[in-house]
Amino acid sequence: MFDPKPILKNLPNLPGVYRMINVTDEVIYVGKAKDLKKRVSSYFNKNLPSPRTRMMVSNIVKIETTVTHNEAEALLLENNLIKGLMPRYNVLFRDDKSYPYITLTGDQYSRLAFHRGTQRQGNKTKGCSQYFGPFPNSVAVRESIQLLQKVFKLRTCENTVFANRSRPCLQHQIERCTAPCVGLISDTDYRNDVHQAAMFLQGKTNEVIDALGEQMNAAAANQEYELAVVFRNRMQALRQVQAKQFVSDFNVSDADVIACA
Repeated sequence: MFDPKPILKNLPNLPGVYRMINVTDEVIYVGKAKDLKKRVSSYFNKNLPSPRTRMMVSNIVKIETTVTHNEAEALLLENNLIKGLMPRYNVLFRDDKSYPYITLTGDQYSRLAFHRGTQRQGNKTKGCSQYFGPFPNSVAVRESIQLLQKVFKLRTCENTVFANRSRPCLQHQIERCTAPCVGLISDTDYRNDVHQAAMFLQGKTNEVIDALGEQMNAAAANQEYELAVVFRNRMQALRQVQAKQFVSDFNVSDADVIACA
């Protein structure tokens, strides 16, 4: 019989993710917790209400845990582990409907959009959409979309609206869209903006800034100074985002330690 007491005794009162493992070393359940000690201990109460939970607990021979900085990190880690491991006792999150994503659609002029649900595949008339995430909540997605609009100026309108525009909309007037609906940007330039937005969402911010720097210098060399200013402003906006992602005072809690034996 599995004795959980030694494990429960050493669990911290911190947020994180726990994995229940059976005798064949298969992960049968993944869960998150605001307090690992309290949450994991609750599985070993005498009166568990759910037959499914009792069955799952009867198969446990090992428990592994990962401590995270906060509950939001635990949510995302749980989501990724469930998608990767597909534990038999996890019902939720198997169909990508739990957390929101940002998508760049496979249209000729890709649309930047909020997505929650099954990730759709492309077809003969429409390319594959790209999905980025998951994000901890819808607010984080909408804030990211606003940032991408300011920097890369991609369209966010529905296809029915896009197809029937005869003049630029308000998003173009406030400089959050380059108005591909009425041909104010070439196909090549718009695809390049989409590519850079995708690279940024993949975490390749430095590569995007370097590419923008080359475009700025080329525009300046051709005496296209207004265009050069556009690229300069994009670089400045991305550098501000980068600055927010790092703390000023380094300490040991910010270090990633990798050991190889």
